[in-house]
Amino acid sequence: MSHVQRITVLGATGSIGLSTLDVVARHPDRYQVFALSGFSRLSELLALCIKHVPVFAVVPDEAAAGNLREGLRTAGLATEVLVGEAGLCQVAADPQVDAVMAAIVGAAGLKPTLAAVEAGKKVLLANKEALVMSGHLFMQAVRQSGAVLLPIDSEHNAIFQCLPGDFTRGLGQVGVRRILLTASGGPFRETPLGDLQNVTPEQACAHPNWSMGRKISVDSASMMNKGLELIEACWLFDAQPSQVEVVVHPQSVIHSLVDYIDGSVLAQLGNPDMRTPIAHALAWPERLASGVAPLDLFAVARLDFQAPDEQRFPCLRLARQAAQAGGSAPAVLNAANEIAVAAFLERRIRYPEIASMIEEVLNQEAVVALDGLEAVFAADGRARLLAEQWLSRQGR
Repeated sequence: MSHVQRITVLGATGSIGLSTLDVVARHPDRYQVFALSGFSRLSELLALCIKHVPVFAVVPDEAAAGNLREGLRTAGLATEVLVGEAGLCQVAADPQVDAVMAAIVGAAGLKPTLAAVEAGKKVLLANKEALVMSGHLFMQAVRQSGAVLLPIDSEHNAIFQCLPGDFTRGLGQVGVRRILLTASGGPFRETPLGDLQNVTPEQACAHPNWSMGRKISVDSASMMNKGLELIEACWLFDAQPSQVEVVVHPQSVIHSLVDYIDGSVLAQLGNPDMRTPIAHALAWPERLASGVAPLDLFAVARLDFQAPDEQRFPCLRLARQAAQAGGSAPAVLNAANEIAVAAFLERRIRYPEIASMIEEVLNQEAVVALDGLEAVFAADGRARLLAEQWLSRQGR
């Protein structure tokens, strides 16, 4: 490599951010932390700043900024503290930055991720909501800016590794028949349907294979995460929803597969550790050590597959419908899901009501074309209002 790459990590205190910093720290000759952002875990952000000594740190408001500045002064660090969305966009687009890890969860990650894209950065995309909300606009910006977009979700990274390098010519042109998107099935894969009414947030967040944040863990339990990934795959790989098939694979060893017209099926395997796709994207097109243990197939012993049960996972059905509808439907789906998951985590609604709320919002909100970011956020706002109204009607 010609120079040390400077990295901005948006969402540094989350599981993806921490895994990124672990990989970066293993290769100080190749990578240097330029900026870190955090939202609520500000003491952890301070500790990360002390360890990695970034040029900038970004926090949500002035109160948090004052506390972080005091901590940095005490530690003798000159890290400059920025505030809010403007600060996130600044560190994403800074001319000194080579690569941006976009790992802010939810709609809040869209503008800073798009700022990195518009600045032509190497963008490591872990924020799937950015593509779900604004897929056409986002991919158009990638093409216009010349940004390098590399997927970090283990499934999309696996697909990227299994596709030929010229897949942007079109899946049909490169002989691809289907994309097979694997899903673990989460903690409720075999729970009796009648028992789902009583599951707790703690149970929903206890993923059997992956260590993730609370929101993403609930999405995994409901398989909304897989639905959002289906929409994301359509934009990343220029696929139709009918070309993306979800396969439940409880071991989480095969991260996804690509089915070719000649009968070949290519799969990417590995231990369920996010440092693998992070290291792949950081070094692409090279490879580097991630710290992940080698896969022991003898310990795994077996690989199981089954079709997803849409009665058990109605969120997957709703996501596929939104993907097929296009326009504003995916943004509405995502916004309603964010409100529903937050309400479930706050114990205001029961687990099955997540899907009920989302379906009602989708049924109430007409699908419109999205011709700019204002239209995206307008659809997002309308969906959030409808979701809050649903909660009010239920007395929640």
